[in-house]
Amino acid sequence: MSYTILIIDDEEHARHNISEYLKTSGYEVFEAGTLKEGREFLSKGDGDIVILDVQLPDGYGLDFLTEIASMPSKPPVILITGYGDIQMAVDAMKNGAHDFLTKPIMDLANLEASIERAGEIIKMRRELNHIRQSQLDMNDFVVGSTPEFKVMMEQAAKAAAASVSVLITGETGTGKEILARFIHQSGPRAKKPFIAINCAAIQPTVLESELFGYEQGAFTGAEKRKHGLMEIADEGVLFLDEISSMPTDIQAKLLRAIEERAFRRVGGTALINVDVQVIAASNRNVQEMIKEDKFREDLYYRLKVVDLHLAPLRDRKKDIPELVGFFINKYNRQMGKNVVNISPDALKAMQEYRWQGNIRELSNVIQRAMLFCDGEKIMLGDLPADIAKSQ
Repeated sequence: MSYTILIIDDEEHARHNISEYLKTSGYEVFEAGTLKEGREFLSKGDGDIVILDVQLPDGYGLDFLTEIASMPSKPPVILITGYGDIQMAVDAMKNGAHDFLTKPIMDLANLEASIERAGEIIKMRRELNHIRQSQLDMNDFVVGSTPEFKVMMEQAAKAAAASVSVLITGETGTGKEILARFIHQSGPRAKKPFIAINCAAIQPTVLESELFGYEQGAFTGAEKRKHGLMEIADEGVLFLDEISSMPTDIQAKLLRAIEERAFRRVGGTALINVDVQVIAASNRNVQEMIKEDKFREDLYYRLKVVDLHLAPLRDRKKDIPELVGFFINKYNRQMGKNVVNISPDALKAMQEYRWQGNIRELSNVIQRAMLFCDGEKIMLGDLPADIAKSQ
């Protein structure tokens, strides 16, 4: 599983039984017999979910519940109580406890079900935290009507339904991440995380820990455990943009993680099992890189179960009117404008232009034109000079 369990209970035999059961189910489990030991584990990041006894040798579990609620990670807490404490446990749930179970815990499957529900909270928090750090416009979509584009979109839909690995190629700005998000939204993982990482934007020495996470003390500065993006993407989609920039040694580790559906954090020994659909993208010729020993051939074939190529905008000029309409609608909403059309000469100029920046450049041009547009129609004079003279 992609989250850890911390059991805080002074009854060693009961604690050990729960721990062994959860370990056989694939969880990583830590045990503490006192609140002090529990604090030490939580300070190191060991304990995404806490199973907490109420009566402990060095304190009261409900007081510790309040302390946990003030922690940055705010791990969900499952209280385990004696029969006489049930009303107190109900009150505790009103104050933030995730669930409570009575002691002794005879139905361990019921405990595991409670943990799984808490796990959904963990996954949601991780995804939301990642989304807050992403600047990609979630309203972007893939638009096009040429026969080649329609065939590619049909293939993308089939890849989404089957949750297979996908390799997307195309020049910068052609919409590779937008296509990856379409695959995510079109398949059975639509309600699960979509986690994107730009391999070219991260230093090679940091990329491994970003992907797989690390344990406390794995290297200088690793003060607490960090969950990697592959772990955060569990049950969802991991999008590896510009994968051609990934060093070959990390490529080997990625290949193994994809094939085994498991990995170890940097500095860790525990095997983390994940269920992730991997979508990779590259603006470089990966086959040429293989010939130059800059990309692993085995990883290439593992990624391209389905390979999709996004043609540059200069080869998709028939799609430009539809794309222009899409971006006008998008920026009308964002900018509070009411642009409803574009003049024929302005549209012709846009179709004649070479669009080295592809769809990304087209989006920026439409946004700029609408900023300077005083009426309901984009005119030739609203376009940048280098595009207007293409007419």
